[in-house]
Amino acid sequence: MKIVATEFDGLFILDPKVIGDERGYFMESYSYKTFSENGITINFVQDNQSRSKKGVLRGLHFQNAPYAQTKLVRTLSGSILDMVVDLRREKPTFGKYFNVELSSQNKKQLLVPKGFAHGFLVLSDLAEVFYKTDEFYNQQAEGGINFNDPAIGLSDILAGNNLILSEKDKHLPLFSEANFHF
Repeated sequence: MKIVATEFDGLFILDPKVIGDERGYFMESYSYKTFSENGITINFVQDNQSRSKKGVLRGLHFQNAPYAQTKLVRTLSGSILDMVVDLRREKPTFGKYFNVELSSQNKKQLLVPKGFAHGFLVLSDLAEVFYKTDEFYNQQAEGGINFNDPAIGLSDILAGNNLILSEKDKHLPLFSEANFHF
């Protein structure tokens, strides 16, 4: 597995080694040993999976400390534009976003550390997204940021898509009004 650093501290793209032949393929999607050899020690405690149709935008979501979550995100089928916004005030990337296409074709994964808002847009007809977390879900700690906030800049890359959002996500606060602490 190749672990690729981004300009954001702790945010990595994982590119697994895929071994394929006429039968199909095999890949290692997670290895504690590989992670720890690269200085990443995470104890994952919960797995989540969603299925969504084209145009669905989920996010941008986070959980505040002490329930903040590290996520390891991958797409089992279809493709998504995975997006994060850095909410860590002490980092030079505070308020900036990062996105990457995750698909069942490219098999890439995104390791999202605590302190980021996370979301994704479904690009294919259907997509199944799977992610591991190192903290359990806690409703009282949840928060979010409106993807359409011009201060973030995501609206430019999402323009032209027929977006489908939950009622909750339609009413998330702007970045400047969101309550986040890590």
